Amino acid sequence: MEASHQLILLGSVLVLLSIFAGVFSARFGVPLLLVFLGLGILAGEEGPGGILFRDFHAAYLIGSIALAIILFDGGLRTDPSDIRRALWPSLALATIGVIVTAAIVGAATAWLFSTSLARGLLIGAIVAPTDAAAVSALLHLRRLELRARVAAILEVESGINDPISVLLALFLVDLLVAPAPLPASHIVALLAREIVGGAAFGVGGGYLLLALVNRLEATSGLYPILALAGGTALFGAAQTAGASGFLAVYLAGLILGSHRHRATQVINQAFDAFAWLSQIVLFLMLGLLVMPSALIPMLGPSLVVAAVLMLVARPVAVALCLLPFGYTVPEIAFISWVGLRGAVPIFLAIIPVLAGLPHAAIFFGVAFIVVLISLILQGWTVATAARMLDLDVPPLQPASRLDIDLPGPLGDENTVAGYRVEARCRAVSKGVEALPLPPTASVLVVIRDGIARSAASAPPLAPGDYVLALARPEDLALLDRLFGQRSRADDRGLLGEFAFDGTTALAAIAHLYDPEAATDAAVSLAEFVASRCGGTPSVGDRTRFGAVELIVRDMQGDTITQVGVELDPTPKHAWRSWFQLLRRRFE
Repeated sequence: MEASHQLILLGSVLVLLSIFAGVFSARFGVPLLLVFLGLGILAGEEGPGGILFRDFHAAYLIGSIALAIILFDGGLRTDPSDIRRALWPSLALATIGVIVTAAIVGAATAWLFSTSLARGLLIGAIVAPTDAAAVSALLHLRRLELRARVAAILEVESGINDPISVLLALFLVDLLVAPAPLPASHIVALLAREIVGGAAFGVGGGYLLLALVNRLEATSGLYPILALAGGTALFGAAQTAGASGFLAVYLAGLILGSHRHRATQVINQAFDAFAWLSQIVLFLMLGLLVMPSALIPMLGPSLVVAAVLMLVARPVAVALCLLPFGYTVPEIAFISWVGLRGAVPIFLAIIPVLAGLPHAAIFFGVAFIVVLISLILQGWTVATAARMLDLDVPPLQPASRLDIDLPGPLGDENTVAGYRVEARCRAVSKGVEALPLPPTASVLVVIRDGIARSAASAPPLAPGDYVLALARPEDLALLDRLFGQRSRADDRGLLGEFAFDGTTALAAIAHLYDPEAATDAAVSLAEFVASRCGGTPSVGDRTRFGAVELIVRDMQGDTITQVGVELDPTPKHAWRSWFQLLRRRFE
């Protein structure tokens, strides 16, 4: 009993220290996952904490549960529009990209460690998957937002690239344990069972969980527990059936998050906490497993493996997969650099240890060093790389929205959203009738100084007012942009020096900036920019027009409402002219 009490105390203190250290280090841009990992090492056997933890079976169990929760939360927060925008490029990266990465790293590892190609490929498969959740956390901490299609591919890729990495790792472990040639039909069957089975479990389980949430009458605190238990049960069921539980749990979260239900707000808020706790526990545990003295003999070759991964394998894989989809050189360079490694490679490195492979500690050590270098070098430079490559857009501060779910069938189609009018939001100083609301949304009440006024009698909105609006779930993103506080990053000119309305005729712009251009008088500025962006524009997208650059400045839904103009689109850094030259060649 005394040992149990001490374990509870020790675990709680470690989590508290992680939170405090993370909050403090975030001021200096330090990746939070690096902080959690470092605390785990310090608390471990060779650190001041002196905790002896070498139970790889327990680590695999804890890691599986933590990763299931993290992936479910990732699915909950993935915007369906990101899936539509980046599905095929992400699938290419999650399959071909992972295989190319594993092959290049595997060949380099086999040579560096003077080992067999199969063992080298196993290390390549272990370090191939990315962790865009870590990138997302870093960007939010630095108040940085990426162009939509860049952010979308980073997020979607990380959610779907784990199955192929797991499959490759398990396949290579089986090959090393029982080195007998596997027939091609067996490999195809394994792949189909992992991916198709995982997708079937995820889609079916996601809709089942959605139906349970909508039909079960329970106190609000039970809905997050229902989602948590449902997600982990789905993960376990898929893994038991030989399918990919990683893919299944991500798809289930995506389905639950993309549909309106009675517990949207409470589940999202709870899973934000669940995911953070899982990250903390997972990295603390992985840090405890490490013995720094055992890493020293393999440090030199591992650093070379990390360099090959970050500077050769990942860039080659990204270029092969994204060039056919029209991604620009700066976008490819950024996506290559921020292929951040996180918990999954270290977790996968536990599999050879459990399988009893000879010298399995090498796999764990190399994976740990690669992740550590990735967090230090790539994690610390994400924001800098985005700004240097002009891939950031002014972030819109989240609107302070309160959702009020309506009972019965009315609540399936509408919700009442409450907003506080901020000083720098787009709605300030506008009358209710002048607000650019979608046709299916309306303002019900404006509250000022505790007095409620109807929309018809309300004065122009002022900072500190509260607005209650009736809207459909698909309208909430527009209302968030309308009432969310605009960032002062607009002053940096990221979206152009001045703006035109999207309905402005392209011919008028051509008359001002490119008189010799042949333009259709019926084409609007918004239509032209959208066509140059592949039909799926997003805020921050740019296209060249004569001597100027046109930038998507604001949107309502899928429609461009404002286009910025940059009169002198020269690189802000001299070295970056090379990227612009290459970009123009591919446009």
